[in-house]
Formats: sequence, structure tokens, C-alpha cells
Amino acid sequence: MSTFIKTRELVINWHITEACNYGCKYCYSAWENQKGSRDVVKGIQASRDLIRQVYDFFRPGNMDNPLYNEMRWKNVRLNFAGGEPLLHAGQMPELVRFAHEIGFNTSLITNGSRLTADLLNELAPYMSWLGLSLDSTDTQVNKSIGRMGRRGNQLDVTRLAKDIKAARDAHPALKLKVNTVVNDANVHENFSGLVRMLSPEKWKILRMLPVVNRNLEINDLMFAEFVMRHKAFQKISRVENNSEMLESYIMIDPLGQFYQNGQDTRENGYQYSPPILEVGASSAFSGMRFSANRYAARYSEVA
Repeated sequence: MSTFIKTRELVINWHITEACNYGCKYCYSAWENQKGSRDVVKGIQASRDLIRQVYDFFRPGNMDNPLYNEMRWKNVRLNFAGGEPLLHAGQMPELVRFAHEIGFNTSLITNGSRLTADLLNELAPYMSWLGLSLDSTDTQVNKSIGRMGRRGNQLDVTRLAKDIKAARDAHPALKLKVNTVVNDANVHENFSGLVRMLSPEKWKILRMLPVVNRNLEINDLMFAEFVMRHKAFQKISRVENNSEMLESYIMIDPLGQFYQNGQDTRENGYQYSPPILEVGASSAFSGMRFSANRYAARYSEVA
């Protein structure tokens, strides 16, 4: 009898834009630009077509999906990411609602700078997770990382925490996740106060991945000490070292292409598929590297 990796949810990450109002020095959201190409999100019908094709291919029980030979999943979630996805705040409520209506669970990962109370109230009824990318509460640390706007403005975390609490009180099904990239600028910082203030269901602690460059890279000991410093939060924390992040995500770039990282990414760049809207999700995904076992290590249990 075959043994399949069973997971509650398969997560598809659509990085809708490379643009961001911050300039983090280690950001890996940098893709190959093709002359004359246009981000899919800039067209509402193209965005809807992409979302529908991706759902049809990854919907639970689709035996034509090659992952079905290795995995079983009950739900599929579309995670809107960037760059900073809320640079397209005007389109985001409609896209999140549309994805939800056709069958996706939905989530959003944002740096929080464009997340207003009104926008939260529009998004919250259709999302299962809100993700916040927060790498420091210290002004100088954020400055050294590049987590600030062009005018030097930084996130008001206290204000944001109040807005998120109000949205979650109104929509109790919405869960909160915090993503923190541990790097040479913040590795000695204590995040306990921030985590307690936000009270997330999940805190993802990621070691800075040198995909684009080695700026602010840290060693094994430094990362281990950061994790140990925050062991009080081990029930909600998920720690991801560099090796666990390779070929363990299903990702779509702004042009609507699947893309993947790997051991050779630093030398050769990302692996890209043809555009989904041109060849279909099945053909586009067919040549992509993906490790079901590494995905399982982050999300699932083998059964």
C-alpha cells in the first residue's frame, strides 16, 4: 500500500509584484524581467484567469496533478505576497474575494506599512491568515536593514497591533502570522515584547537566505542563539534554516510563471516555467523542481 504525505493545506505563493516601498538589503524578491512583459496583477481579468487556472490545477483531489502521486491535501491556499502586495491595495480586496469564492483559502503577507483599518475590514472576511513581515522594532536596526520608506518613515507597530486586534475581534477566524528574517543586523535583538504585543498564532523565524547576495548573512551559531533566546515561544514558532527553504515552496512570480530556488540559485538564478496564462498551469508546473518531503517538514506530517 502506498504511503502519501498528508497535509491539511497546500500553499501557493503568488508574488504579485517586485515593487516595494522598503529596500531590505537581503530581499530575494528580484526576478528576471522580460522585455515588453507586464505584471499579471495590472490586469484584473488576467489576474482572475491566473487564479482560476491555478486553483483548477491544485484543487484537492485533482489526480492529474503530478503532486497527487506523492501528497494528499484537504485545502489549497493562495498567499498574496511581493515585493509589497499592498502597493496594489486597490485591486487586493477584489482578488482576495474572488480567490476565496472559487475555493481557495487565502492569505496575505505584508510589511504592514500600507495596511489601514479600513483595508483590513475589507480583507478580513475572506482571509484565513494575515502575515506580517517584521524584522525589528528598533529604529536604527530597521535603518541598517533598509526597512523604511524613501523619506525614512517606519512602521508604527503599536498602531498596527490595535488595528489588527480590532479586525480579529470582528472576524475571529482570521489568524495572524509574523515572519522574521534573522540577519546580522537583528540577530542580537530580543523580539519577546513584539511577539507578546501582537499575539500571533504562528511566528516563522527564517534564517536570512543568500539567494541574491550575502549582505547581512549570519552563521549557524548566531542563528541558533537567536532561536534559543526566544524558546519561550517555541509552541508558536516555526524555525526555517537555509536548507529547509530550498525547493520547498510553490511560487509564482509577477509575470505569472512558476519559479523555484535551489542549491544553484546563487550562481544560476531562479528556475522559471513558461507563463501559466500561455501554456496552462499543468504544462508550466511539469518541469519545476519541488521537494514534497521538505514541504512536509514545514507544513505536514507523513502518514
